[in-house]
This record gives sequence, structure tokens and C-alpha cells, in this order.
Amino acid sequence: MELLTLPDERTLRVYDVGSGPPVFWHHGSPNTGEPPEPLLDAGVRWISYNRPGYPGSTRRPGRDVASAAADVAAIADALGLDRFALMGHSGGGPHVLACAALLPDRVTAAVSMSGQAPPDAAGLDWLDGLHDKDEIFAARRGRAALEDYLAKAEFDPEVFTPEDHAALSGRWSWLGRIVGAAMAEGDAGFVDDLLASQQPWGVDLAAIRCPVLFVHGGQDRMVPAAHGRWLAGQVRGSELWLKPEAGHLSVLDSTADALDWLRA
Repeated sequence: MELLTLPDERTLRVYDVGSGPPVFWHHGSPNTGEPPEPLLDAGVRWISYNRPGYPGSTRRPGRDVASAAADVAAIADALGLDRFALMGHSGGGPHVLACAALLPDRVTAAVSMSGQAPPDAAGLDWLDGLHDKDEIFAARRGRAALEDYLAKAEFDPEVFTPEDHAALSGRWSWLGRIVGAAMAEGDAGFVDDLLASQQPWGVDLAAIRCPVLFVHGGQDRMVPAAHGRWLAGQVRGSELWLKPEAGHLSVLDSTADALDWLRA
């Protein structure tokens, strides 16, 4: 892990772990970019970073989803990487798609797991099936409303299915640790992630040309499965793996198979 200084003098906390084909991991919200601990022996080179506002990475107020592409390109340049694959979960999903669309000569393939659709997704009832609509309503009202909401909100365990809770207390307990690390210095990164997700992404999904795999849990209460279906319908030639019994976190049990898909 190291700090990378960008030409605009911002810093990014970068992770570079393992050996094998390079895969950029795009973390959820709120998480850090620490590569997924249960997959560190998966035979890939995990590269990631804390998005702006998370610990070690300079905040970039007003950032949109598309801005991730320039940061990823800068990291790849610093590491001497011409080509790489992408994988992301939850809040990382939109950033995977941004990089796939905006870095077409560098991205070989991409996997988005439990990722949400853009807020202006035509024909999608964006809020249908969403357990916590109040957070989204607050984000759509702007920064002040969202910060006020988050200051008062309490975690509702019902946002996760029993299978999600089992994953969080067992094989994916790593997630609990990185959520704590992500919020250790405040919620600036999380706030900026939520705001970016609820404004135009600055991404043309139809411009994506690399192979893309969407993986979604049929019981997901945080990002309903309809989002995965909608996204798969927008990206030409993409695949959708809908896991009927999986939730938002337990769908991560499919990451090993998704890595095999990337390798192929």
C-alpha cells in the first residue's frame, strides 16, 4: 500500500497485492480499496485504491462516477500497466462501468456485482424493492440533506437477508473490518459516493465494448435485482448471472467463479 500523488496534487491510497493477471478492484460504499481478503490467493494481481474522500485519498467534492476512469488510468500508468481487467461490488459497480466505457483500449473485461443502475435509467422503477429509500431521497436533495440524514440514521439490520448476515459473520467478515476503516476519519468519502450515484454518471453504457459480466442476488434488498437486469440490457453482449437465493453480500460467494470468467 502506498500513496500516489497525481498531477493535480491530489493523493490516492493505492493497493497492489498478489501476482498474476492484473485486476482492478472497485470497492463498495462505504469500504476501503483493500483487495478482498478471501480472494488474496486467487492467482491474480489485485490493484485498487481508496476513492477520493476515503482515508489516504484527497477528497474531490462534486466528483461524478466518470471521474474514476482518470484515477484508474493514473494508477495504471504509475504501475506500468497497459491492460487490465475490472471487478467491483455494490458502490464499486458504477465505477467499473465508467472505466470500461472510458478506457476502452485498456480494459480487457469487467465484472460488476450487486451494482446499481444510474438514477436516470429509462424504464426502471429505481426505488422498487429498495429497503432503505430515505437515504436515496436525502442524497437526491443534496449534500446538506444527506449529511443531516446520515448524522441521525441508525443501521437497520433488515437491509440484509439472513444469508447476508451469515456471510458477514463468517466467510466475508472482512467486510465489517473495512467498513470500520473506511469511516475511521469521517464519512466524507461515503457522502461523495452517494451523491455521485444520484447524479448523472457522465458515462455512456452503450460505449462499452469489452466483455462484461453482471452478477446479482435475487434477494438483494440494498440494490434490487431489477438493477442488474436493466444494466445487462444496456451493455451490448454482456452476461447476467442472477443468483436467486443470494442477497447483497452473500452474492460475493460467486466471486471465484467470476474470476474464472475473467480469466477466460
